[in-house]
Amino acid sequence: MSELHYQLDLLKAMNQKLTEKERMYHTVFDSAVGAFLYYSFERNQIVTLGQWSEFFDFDIRDPRDISKLVDAVDDSYSMALRDVLYLEKTGQNTATAECMLKGTKIWLLFRSKIYYGDYGQPADKVVYISNITKIRSQNEELTYMAYYDSMTGLFSRNYFVRLLGEYIRTASETNNVISVMMIDLDDFHKINDGQGMVVGDELIQQFGSYLKELCEKRDVTGCHLHTDVYLLAIYDPSGERTMENLHREIQQRIRKPFKLSNGQDLQVTFSAGVAEYPEASKSAIELINCAEIMVFKSKAMGKNIIQYFNTPVLQEFLRTAELESKLKEAVFRHSFEMYYQPQYFAGNRKLRGVEALIRWKNGNEGMISPAIFIPIAEKNGAIIPIGQWVVEQSIKQHAYWRKRYGASYIMSINISALQYSREDFVDSVIGLIKKYDVTPSEIELEITETILIEDFQAVYDKLKILRDFGIRISLDDFGTGFSSLSYLKKLPIDTLKIDKSFIDTVLADPATRVITEAIINMVKALGFESVAEGVEEEKQYEYLHSIGCDVIQGYYFGKPLSAEELETVLSSAFSSPLG
Repeated sequence: MSELHYQLDLLKAMNQKLTEKERMYHTVFDSAVGAFLYYSFERNQIVTLGQWSEFFDFDIRDPRDISKLVDAVDDSYSMALRDVLYLEKTGQNTATAECMLKGTKIWLLFRSKIYYGDYGQPADKVVYISNITKIRSQNEELTYMAYYDSMTGLFSRNYFVRLLGEYIRTASETNNVISVMMIDLDDFHKINDGQGMVVGDELIQQFGSYLKELCEKRDVTGCHLHTDVYLLAIYDPSGERTMENLHREIQQRIRKPFKLSNGQDLQVTFSAGVAEYPEASKSAIELINCAEIMVFKSKAMGKNIIQYFNTPVLQEFLRTAELESKLKEAVFRHSFEMYYQPQYFAGNRKLRGVEALIRWKNGNEGMISPAIFIPIAEKNGAIIPIGQWVVEQSIKQHAYWRKRYGASYIMSINISALQYSREDFVDSVIGLIKKYDVTPSEIELEITETILIEDFQAVYDKLKILRDFGIRISLDDFGTGFSSLSYLKKLPIDTLKIDKSFIDTVLADPATRVITEAIINMVKALGFESVAEGVEEEKQYEYLHSIGCDVIQGYYFGKPLSAEELETVLSSAFSSPLG
């Protein structure tokens, strides 16, 4: 009897321990963030634990009820979830599935794990269910940020490049063509600077949104590259899906202004460049770069046009880029030389003075024409230090020759628009004249009409200060612009130079002769001095002299010379007249 009591007490004690463990497990599961489904294959017993009631409005008491979970999710996820819930059929240990509950935006993660017995038979199955809606939302936001531009809805730059790379790989296998067009809004910086970034951003957004709709309609891949620059790509362009047709459609849209939220109508134009695989390049980045080069070409040709890739343009661009790099080094090393071209009075052929001309000797390539490197210098800002060097070297050289020969003559110095626009320009020139102790009236600054475009009053104020100090002012390349006549009577100038393009055709073209004679008569009436540049023939000289041109400059009387070579000319000029 005592043995029986002992066994009963032992069973009670073991049952109490089991009850305590069960209570502990329930406590743990209930406090966990999620729901659990446990199934015993041996006992065919199923139990739900944790926060089950917060996830589902039904219970699972029988293995057959597991199908309720499959019915609870959206139909597109039911097959994946079925594989997870019935994992034992696959022989795997674990599996997961992310599913959205039917009729909601709630996302659940199902994780299933099977525990196998000693002989490989499934013994226990645990399914853990967690709410991943917040995580999915964050991931979707990050994915959107990675793949899309938040301002326009077009693809982001990185994703576009990745897609383009995939297109190229496919095209290389199928011998297809890929067209890429870069679009750059013209003069966007003026909108940003003049009307503010808010207006600029809204324009970018509206234009980008239009491109997004166009891309969806035309099956085109679009990207907002940066600021006011966009990219479009077409795989296997043909029929209506060509860059030419696409460009035409965009042009039609921009003929109508964009209406901003403040009620303002904003009209824009754009420049476009097109490059194609495999003609232009066989890599995504280089293909985009080639399209960008074509955009530069479009801008240089007057904007609001489209340019298609061709090898000569690329070679020209690479050559310019190479020169730009070497030019920066030349500025640092002062690898320039000054040449001087004589100017003679047409009447007595005596030396009037010289025009200072910069030359760049680039290693083995020899002399590079200013017509090539000056525009590059103006574009990248190198013209500022180059111009300062030219002004100082010219004034310094003038001081040396003035002292050596003891004769008065004019030193003409070309001034770029960018150089002239600097606030310290006037003080700098006057300072150099004082530094080298030269007579201001023997220094002549040559300006072009482009200087007059931005702010006439500011230009006038500077010219007046320079002229009041005694410096001569010459208006260069007269007749090539459109503003000369309207400004001419107002400008404080001394000399007007007739452009070489007139001199080249003055003998053969009656219309040119009429214009040239009218210019010289007008110059005389205004009290200015006239200079004809580019005179290369005796007949040109005789004609210009006969109609009253004051000064002749050109190869007929003398080409540009180095400082050493000009010494001979100066020695001769200040002892006897030429000829």
